Amino acid sequence: MKIAAWNVNSVRARLDRLVDWLKSAQPDVVCLQELKCQDTEFPMEAVRAAGYHAAVHGQKTYNGVAILAKTEPTDVVRGLSDGVDDTHARVIAATVNGVRVLSVYAPNGQAVDSDQYKYKLQWYGRLRRYLDTRHKPGEPLVLCGDWNVAPEDIDVWDVALWEGQTLCTPKERAALKELCAFGLTDTFRKLHPNEQRFSWWDYRMLAFPKNQGLRIDHIFATAPLAERLVAADVDREARKGKQPSDHAPVWAEFKD
Repeated sequence: MKIAAWNVNSVRARLDRLVDWLKSAQPDVVCLQELKCQDTEFPMEAVRAAGYHAAVHGQKTYNGVAILAKTEPTDVVRGLSDGVDDTHARVIAATVNGVRVLSVYAPNGQAVDSDQYKYKLQWYGRLRRYLDTRHKPGEPLVLCGDWNVAPEDIDVWDVALWEGQTLCTPKERAALKELCAFGLTDTFRKLHPNEQRFSWWDYRMLAFPKNQGLRIDHIFATAPLAERLVAADVDREARKGKQPSDHAPVWAEFKD
């Protein structure tokens, strides 16, 4: 089972790229982030023609997440359903072939100590409570997406430059670590403990050709899946060419 995550930075603007990548990479499940469209505007027909069913949680202009799968997703849940007044479309969950899959688009945080930064830290706590109330670490569970946190210094191209900046602050890293303490394994880091690879590069300053990026897109899995992990990587090729997303797809493969 090959599971991927990709912040497409507007699914309509990147539709041709997405369809081509689905046909070439052939993942069983793809978690998309930053759709930037409402449910009714999602290109369902094009995705279906590529061989995928879709569960969508969209939002006008901003955010938006989806789960695409060759097998139709079931038991779809949208949002954190925790009673908090929050209109951001950042989480969608569904079951695919016995695996509970979450597509996650974490808040960016903007500037340190801003309201957006505080919201981000609170949001991570809400997601941890979501897991605690709905799941157990012994279940086959995978959380995929754009987490807007580089977990360690190895995930940052220039540690000194990014020190104290959002995506790399100690509080954000601690929030992500607390989430993973539920019983989640970073699939890429499990197989590549010492390798530096990035999943996001700024559009400016030739950051991509210079490989000046961050690893902020992750696939986290509970033990039943992590024990079956056979491969994980970043598809850097999908970041090349004209008008790409600023993110590359990340993926993990689990044996049956």
